[in-house]
Amino acid sequence: MEPARVLTEADWVVHRPAVFGAAYRILGTVTEAEDVVQDVWLRASAADLSAVRDLRAWLVTLAARTSYNVLKSARVRRETYVGPWLPEPLPTGPDAAAQVLVDESVGTAMLVLMERLSPAERVALVLHDVFDFPFARIADVLGATPAAARKHASRARARVRTDGQEQREQRDRQEPRASRAETERVLKAFKAAAEAGDMAALIALLHPDAVYVGDGGGKATAARRPVLGAETIALLTVRSVRIARPDAARLVEVNGEPALATYRDGVPVWLDTVEVADGRLTAIRRVANPDKLAALAPLGHI
Repeated sequence: MEPARVLTEADWVVHRPAVFGAAYRILGTVTEAEDVVQDVWLRASAADLSAVRDLRAWLVTLAARTSYNVLKSARVRRETYVGPWLPEPLPTGPDAAAQVLVDESVGTAMLVLMERLSPAERVALVLHDVFDFPFARIADVLGATPAAARKHASRARARVRTDGQEQREQRDRQEPRASRAETERVLKAFKAAAEAGDMAALIALLHPDAVYVGDGGGKATAARRPVLGAETIALLTVRSVRIARPDAARLVEVNGEPALATYRDGVPVWLDTVEVADGRLTAIRRVANPDKLAALAPLGHI
């Protein structure tokens, strides 16, 4: 009788980024995704993998099934969340504590759009479009038929496309997405203007139809509704700095994109992810909920 095949440390090192990547895309939170990763590790470590042909797919399937169950219960909590809910920032880049598969599907803007999907639609979209899973395997995760899984993915894809287009039209822009260098340039200018309290410079950096969304979760000061317009957002930015009195701000990478982390006494107090077009900020998403900033390194560790 051949010995059982077990999960080795080398196997886990190779496949953990995919496991975490699936969980984070489905859930939108680092904390819950890490809990899923730990659960997958424990269950996989105790399993006989002799019959498993594709270990990566098996682990991602396990992560997706666990995440799906978590997401269904999380939806109830998010319905009572204080103010807008934004994804928990995921540190990426060479200095990140753990590597994760990074592509457009892990970007903040995409995760915000995906938050509007049903749990089944979100799982189907992630597994099919990111991990290239066949609908038969997705159906097994959802407890549905392959035809139903295909329909969930198709509906999710159409809704993400439509909602994204509507957001662009609402801000009256069709410009191509800014390059990384351009985004960093605008963020640096925004940082300087905010620190100086320069209303004119801030207004010049903001698209007239820009939108600001703040996530304080009832634990930090943040606008309870989206704020629209360059002048209003500029005023809010200046007031935030005066009230919070941060002492430092640094460009960091989260969700594969440049972002601006603001600190007080070395601890992050908020993080801004942005959208830039034609040299101006069209969207600012500020996470101030301290629970969601826990994954960011203290200032002295950057």
